[in-house]
Amino acid sequence: MSTSILRSTDRARTTTGWLDSAHSFSFGDHYDPANTHHGVLLVQNEDVISPGEGFDTHPHADTEIVTWVLSGSLVHQDSEGHSGVIYPGLAQRMSAGTGILHSERNDDAESADESVHFIQMWVMPDEYGITPGYEQLDISGELRPGRLVTVASGSPRHDSAIRIANRGATLSAARLTPGQTVAVPSSRFTHLFVTRGTAQVEGETLEASDALRATDFGGTVVRAATDCELLVWSMDARLGE
Repeated sequence: MSTSILRSTDRARTTTGWLDSAHSFSFGDHYDPANTHHGVLLVQNEDVISPGEGFDTHPHADTEIVTWVLSGSLVHQDSEGHSGVIYPGLAQRMSAGTGILHSERNDDAESADESVHFIQMWVMPDEYGITPGYEQLDISGELRPGRLVTVASGSPRHDSAIRIANRGATLSAARLTPGQTVAVPSSRFTHLFVTRGTAQVEGETLEASDALRATDFGGTVVRAATDCELLVWSMDARLGE
């Protein structure tokens, strides 16, 4: 087993007049050959978009893209005719497959004066050239404090709110109150990210936007020091396997 900690302040950052984006891995102009992925997780960006702004129509291919909103709402539209408003407690996935165009904007009429804060994660699919797809489902009723809830998975071992095209990757979420614990699932590659609050694991204190990366990890207990939320990727393979 090996573990490492990526602190919030250690991440590369892209900022514009309307976007503040922190990158857990190499992204865009920020390239670090020692930090390109963990397991099959290629991208984890923490984005804040100002009201009325967003990413205009742009292409993707051969990527599973999962979006998790922390506050505000994000409007999705794509070239396959899918559209939706993503808000806290909604699980959402877009499979880029053979190619898709989409936009993500903070222009929902009900939250037009509020920034949207979200985590976007990209996972490699098992196969290239699949048919593009989209799925979203409200799982807020499942996110009761003290439970680890499967958000997205391609594994036949897991029921999940949304399915992704990678059989060895599973994303789970937990909301904890102070003193509550959850056990991290066992896997070859683990990426644990604190979206808010403070948690303790393996003798380390993780604040909001800190991450723990581990190999051959599992069963370890995470304890909440404050109200907190965790996102945990459990992966059975690394990129290229």
